[in-house]
Amino acid sequence: MKILALMGSPRKGGNTDILIDKVINGAQAAGHQTEKLYLYDLNLMPCIDCRNCSSGDRVCSRDDDMQDIYPKIDAADVILFGTPLYWYGPTGPMKLLMDRLLPYSETDKLKGKRAVLIIPSAEGADACEPVVTMFRLSLDYLGVDIADVLLPTAYGKGEISGNAGELERAYGIGAAL
Repeated sequence: MKILALMGSPRKGGNTDILIDKVINGAQAAGHQTEKLYLYDLNLMPCIDCRNCSSGDRVCSRDDDMQDIYPKIDAADVILFGTPLYWYGPTGPMKLLMDRLLPYSETDKLKGKRAVLIIPSAEGADACEPVVTMFRLSLDYLGVDIADVLLPTAYGKGEISGNAGELERAYGIGAAL
């Protein structure tokens, strides 16, 4: 199985990154192939609602790093969406990526794929309700099933490292894929 991790935090070695790595470690232990992309290292332009993706080949015409991400999404069986909570939503690059999934709304290419949401926040799981709803509605529209959701409380860089229970849970999510 191929697993693509989309890291939407600016903090390498931060809570989101640590949790994604634990999920990846569990998945690799189960024999799965993994790849992680740091969205902050990529050039992702916003969707401009040009609607070029709603006709013809059903592809986005924006020329940026998303063109390299689309084939990786196509090849993945599971997509990990990792983002810290920013004002009750995802980070900017994660939202840009989500908006750029629009070409998939015109096809069934994502139907049957699974997703895992990893969203640490200072305020805990209840504060994540709006962003989880955004992901659920968007992914459901695209035919992607959410396999699991991890919403730990963590704010300071690397704080999650002191929470053995959440780290074990993240590893278990990956191992269960």
